[in-house]
Amino acid sequence: MSDMNRRTFLTIAGLGAIGAVGISGRPWGLQYAGAAPLPTSGAGTTLEATAVPLGTSGYRKLGAGPGWPTIVRTELAEARNGREDRRTALASLVQLTDVHLVDAQSPVRFEYVHPFTGSAFRPQETLTAHGLVALVHRVNALAAGPHTQRPFDAVVSTGDNTDNKEFAELSWFLTALNGGTIVPNTGAPDHYEGVQNSGADLYWNPESPIQDMYKKAGFPEIPGLLGAAIDPVTSPGLRTPWYCVFGNHEDSVEGTVPSGIPPLDAMYTGSLKFEVPGSPDQAKAVDIATKYDPGAIAGVLSAFTTPPRVVTPDPTRAPFTPRQFIAAHLDPANSGPGPVGHGFAPDAGDTGIGYYAFDIAPGVVGISMDSTNHAGFVDGSLGAAQFRWIEDTLLAGSSVYYDSAGARVSQSRSDTWFVLFSHHTSTTMDNLVPDPANPTEPRIPAAQLVSLLHRFPNVLAWVNGHTHENRITPWAGPTPEQSFWEVNTASHIDFPQHGRILEVVDNADGTVSILTTLFEADSPYSVDYTDLSALGLASLYRELSFNDIHTDPVRLGASVDHNVELLLSSGR
Repeated sequence: MSDMNRRTFLTIAGLGAIGAVGISGRPWGLQYAGAAPLPTSGAGTTLEATAVPLGTSGYRKLGAGPGWPTIVRTELAEARNGREDRRTALASLVQLTDVHLVDAQSPVRFEYVHPFTGSAFRPQETLTAHGLVALVHRVNALAAGPHTQRPFDAVVSTGDNTDNKEFAELSWFLTALNGGTIVPNTGAPDHYEGVQNSGADLYWNPESPIQDMYKKAGFPEIPGLLGAAIDPVTSPGLRTPWYCVFGNHEDSVEGTVPSGIPPLDAMYTGSLKFEVPGSPDQAKAVDIATKYDPGAIAGVLSAFTTPPRVVTPDPTRAPFTPRQFIAAHLDPANSGPGPVGHGFAPDAGDTGIGYYAFDIAPGVVGISMDSTNHAGFVDGSLGAAQFRWIEDTLLAGSSVYYDSAGARVSQSRSDTWFVLFSHHTSTTMDNLVPDPANPTEPRIPAAQLVSLLHRFPNVLAWVNGHTHENRITPWAGPTPEQSFWEVNTASHIDFPQHGRILEVVDNADGTVSILTTLFEADSPYSVDYTDLSALGLASLYRELSFNDIHTDPVRLGASVDHNVELLLSSGR
């Protein structure tokens, strides 16, 4: 289905045309009209309730809205009656993505370009640690899939775990998932030094009566917020083994600028922070440089006509390399609920290989891809060596596959189901700039990956993030058994701040279902602004993200991208 046609289709479906071809709707906990209830518990998920705005315009508080139904999607296989009574749970896993733990006081940030690139500054960015801790609490409280009650086999975080590849951010991320106390602060130990107390109109200054551009949009004044935001917050850690996937924000400065530009590397641990450009044109010049000419950034900054702010330097802000990122996961001190390395091979800290396979559950294998491009920029691709490794891994677990010419091939192998994970999506993997560390290696775009996955009937799904949007795409193969689903989940920094549960079930009728259910962090929809507890700040984190002047309603997705049953022909 073309992108344009699919968008049109989703828009129609989102307006209530759930009875369209290939899709049916049912309330959660029910099979069909007149059928017996499913053993489904939607408590704590969007099956039970979802965040909705109170009021119709302006800055709005949030409240609990009605839960979303489970939509049965049959574009790739028929939904056969009685499958709920026949099915067997094969795996239950959780996807977290794009949590973007932000060092909001870092000197290497370009917040002032947010009028041109909205993600450069978010009013909620000082509260990312509190939001992630609340998300960990929710995963632990859920503990099992709502449809099958199978305990979670794995949690997979599909990239952009940090925001600006800083050791400080990485430490916060590992502590949040493994358990312990986070001090979400860098620089001065006793006060905040960032753009949110700059007094500049460009930013939300929550502790000041200044009528900045956010206050003019209805944002509140909250005395004491910035001090509370840098207080320690304790995470219980996940109780389920978790795995990590690389994102572009783990590889590039601010997720787009190539690493290794000396003036920028020096700025990370320096004492000068550019907060306010002399003019919109100066900000625009930085925005253009970050996207198209990163080497020009230092020169553009030197031309600023307003002086930088002097801040407390901090060595923990130093940028990590991909190998250092992997090595931190391999450190036994960061094992948490396991496994040691969280998927990365024992020697990956030396080799720098950021892709691996892992057992999700008996008979279900995960393939974690590294879709980042070390040349920088936002979008990704795969190296040729990784692409060959993916093919070899699929071959090793498939008794039947199709060769590159389309011929069906049988071999003596034990079958396993495959779920693939990456940060980038099928629409954001066309960055074919050569990797500076391996300039002769071809880069592989998404179209070639999709063609490869079509050759293996055992591929169930490709799960990813990056776009900060809920979107589920059917990829129909040349035969029904060669089809798979792409499951893209919204971020946890921008509204709607979702995680996703995926339950894989064998329907014992020649079909397999993937039951996906969205969930929100374990924090109230609304609190009084005097509540500056960790839970209150996690609640505010969601509220601010909804009201961000750059928020994009497209990120929410349509009903067919939310709680869904995705049917596939098993070919068995």
